[in-house]
Amino acid sequence: MADKTRYSDEELLEFKEIINGKLEKAKKDYDLLRNTITHGDGNDIQDTSPTFKVLEEGASVLSKEEAGKLAQRQLKFIQHLQAALIRIENKTYGVCRETGRLISKERLRAVPHATLSIDAKRNQK
Repeated sequence: MADKTRYSDEELLEFKEIINGKLEKAKKDYDLLRNTITHGDGNDIQDTSPTFKVLEEGASVLSKEEAGKLAQRQLKFIQHLQAALIRIENKTYGVCRETGRLISKERLRAVPHATLSIDAKRNQK
């Protein structure tokens, strides 16, 4: 029996459901981080006494920087998941971009936006 060159439509549907679930959660997390940066949650130092304001402003700036970095990472993750959905529509999802072989289902379930098989990823280092 010849090796499969792509996943079946049923298998692609399974992966699409996994990705959509992760995408929904990732977007919620991104919105939460963005609200932290823009004070969309209304939790700020505006109503505290001036004595603690200087200390809290420093912590607030640091917290905003960290939230900004996390938001950037989350946005990148969302973009990778969206690209994976496009690959599903093109029926190229799950094909290693280095070897051209199928990436294992176990890897795709754990890292649904993966474009490299485990072997290709190890050889990359």
